[in-house]
Amino acid sequence: MKPRLIVGLLLLVGFTSLVMLNFSQSIDTYVDFEQAEDYGGRRHVIGTWEKDMPSGFDMESKSFVFHMKDQSGNVRRVVYNKAKPANFEDADQLVVKGRMVEGTFVSDDMLVKCPSKYNATEVPAGS
Repeated sequence: MKPRLIVGLLLLVGFTSLVMLNFSQSIDTYVDFEQAEDYGGRRHVIGTWEKDMPSGFDMESKSFVFHMKDQSGNVRRVVYNKAKPANFEDADQLVVKGRMVEGTFVSDDMLVKCPSKYNATEVPAGS
């Protein structure tokens, strides 16, 4: 084989490997708190805010702290490394992205899913 062909094939294989590695790292899986603790690494956890448990902004760590119940019913303390989102109280569901650290989920990103104003509402019979 010609040296240029070998170098070209090596570059193609290297580039393809790099693309596949970056793609696989960008795909985060949705898990519950137990699985996030078992597997480690960055994970997505879907759940709801536990309104009856303490929450608020921690001035020392400059983070918003609250408790969340995942879809399996596990409740964990969540430390969100930013300020509380404006529509946090209106959320039907939360998706926190981060990792478990000593029983606490440390999140660097959060998606707040609010009820849609476009959902059909029931109209009483006879109206």
